[in-house]
Amino acid sequence: MPLVPLPLPDPGSPDLSSPRGFLRWLGRSQPRGRLLATLWSTLELGALAALPVAIGRGVQAVVDRDTRALLAAGLLALLLSALQTAMTVLVHRRAVWNWIHAASQVRQLVARQASALGGGLSRRIATGEIVAVSSGDVEKIGWYVELTARLYGAVLAWLGVSAVVLWHRPGLGLAVLLGVPVLAAAVWPLLGPFERRYTEQRALGGKASELAADTVAGLRVLRGIGGEELFLRRYRAASQRVRAAAVRTARTWAVMQAQEVLLPGLFVIGVTWYGARLALDGSIGVGELIAVYGATAFLAAPLRVIGEAAHAWSVARVSAGRAVKVLALTREEGLDEEGPDGDGASVSVGAGDGEGAVELVRRAGRSDLHDPVSGLTARAGRLTAVVCGDPDAAGELAARLGGRPALAEGERAKPSVRLGGIALDAVPLAAARAAVLVHDKEPVLLSGTLAGLLDVPRSGRVEPAEALAAARAEDALEALVEGSPECAGDPMAARITERGRSLSGGQRQRLALARSLVADPPVLVLDEPTSAVDAHTESRIAAGLRELRAGRTTVVFATSPLLLDRADTVLLLQQGRVAATGTHRELMAADPRYRAVVTRDEGAPGGAGAGEAGEAEVAVGSGGAQ
Repeated sequence: MPLVPLPLPDPGSPDLSSPRGFLRWLGRSQPRGRLLATLWSTLELGALAALPVAIGRGVQAVVDRDTRALLAAGLLALLLSALQTAMTVLVHRRAVWNWIHAASQVRQLVARQASALGGGLSRRIATGEIVAVSSGDVEKIGWYVELTARLYGAVLAWLGVSAVVLWHRPGLGLAVLLGVPVLAAAVWPLLGPFERRYTEQRALGGKASELAADTVAGLRVLRGIGGEELFLRRYRAASQRVRAAAVRTARTWAVMQAQEVLLPGLFVIGVTWYGARLALDGSIGVGELIAVYGATAFLAAPLRVIGEAAHAWSVARVSAGRAVKVLALTREEGLDEEGPDGDGASVSVGAGDGEGAVELVRRAGRSDLHDPVSGLTARAGRLTAVVCGDPDAAGELAARLGGRPALAEGERAKPSVRLGGIALDAVPLAAARAAVLVHDKEPVLLSGTLAGLLDVPRSGRVEPAEALAAARAEDALEALVEGSPECAGDPMAARITERGRSLSGGQRQRLALARSLVADPPVLVLDEPTSAVDAHTESRIAAGLRELRAGRTTVVFATSPLLLDRADTVLLLQQGRVAATGTHRELMAADPRYRAVVTRDEGAPGGAGAGEAGEAEVAVGSGGAQ
């Protein structure tokens, strides 16, 4: 049976109107899988229900001493057993595939959303919430989606068995037909309390995951200040709250499972007692009594599926609500047609306009990058340095230059940055990132080999060795080789631990810089790329950066004179706007505001206490600890 390979080429556009709508959309996205699962499940349960009939006929044939009827009954039982076995395998195979398909689809949607929102996602949704949705919640959603097909099969099999018994024995058939919905309805009063307790458990679990993620991320700092025990106590308390909530949820679920066993058992006992009375009266034979018992006992199978579906629906609706909350996040609309300066020269490009995306990438290497909000313009092919005394404002502007800045909840989007007259927000995300690459102030190193770290989409103009040399990452390579004996002295085969924990801050920073340099984008935006290295290394990086990016548009946010002196143009930002332009030496000589920021003179105009630039701590430039 051929299966569609995963991941999916396109996870689709989900229905985010409600958790129920989202679950329905997931089910509709795999019609063939659900149809086959329903068919196989119906045949499996049908064979299971018919098997007691064959056994009853065999017993009756023995009573009647009818050899031919006994052989026929045995052959029928053999065929039904073979059919049931085959259908069990097919049902399990298709059910697992439907589960994996739905879970993979949700994971791809969450990953696509995280990629689209970037840093804005963690500002609007807690990290623990995202982790919970991407792990436990997708499993619960996938479970419900696959279970619905088996539920349809159980209902069809129940209706078929009820019709057959009703035709032979109206009294028993009526009992079978009405017994299942009555017994199934008995579990519904418990669904409300179970769902409320499960919601509480998932919320507490998300908070515990968030606390764990924050603790791991800040482990080195915690060790430095001796705060490990404090955070351990906090996490222990959070985990105990999760445990207590899970126990409360399990109690309700245990009662539901007890009902699934007790009530069908009582029902089978009652129907069997009635059938035994009929057998004693001579109304039915022994073989028919066995068939009646088997048909009644069969009801436990669809009831189990119905009970499982009720449980799956309760947890899936909670999980789907959390997934919808993440997937429904959008960037705030309201972009002005013109910038604050009334410049209406931007090219209008539709979000799905492939020609506009191609045109953007074609223009990128020889076009100016302009931000209408701050007035910043980075000339094509030049190294532009931006000095801003407020590191947070610098980080926000750097993100804006990438075309899709992270917006806090309720924040209104501002006019888009333009590259060659094309608004970056108006083209597909992939095209904007191919044209402008923003190197974050705190880049993340993914675990794996160094070769894997540097295996990024790139122009091919810059080789990994050249990028590593320009970033002055020699000691980082030595540290990787020392920590990876299995690499046999080859730095590219050396292993990088999660987030590069085995490396110093300066080493991580330089490897991340090398990764950006290897990509060799038409426009590269660097936010404080040397804040964690010493002055000597910073000077060498500045020289390597200028040499490697010659002829390419580069924007560097920095306050270090070693970097600023290498720039073709330096821009001073104050109150979110460009306040001065020139070379580093010209501005040092002529502009006291610029001099105050670069020299960190808190008493000078533009220093600490003078406007927005002085209200925040100045970002560290050279002289930082490696």
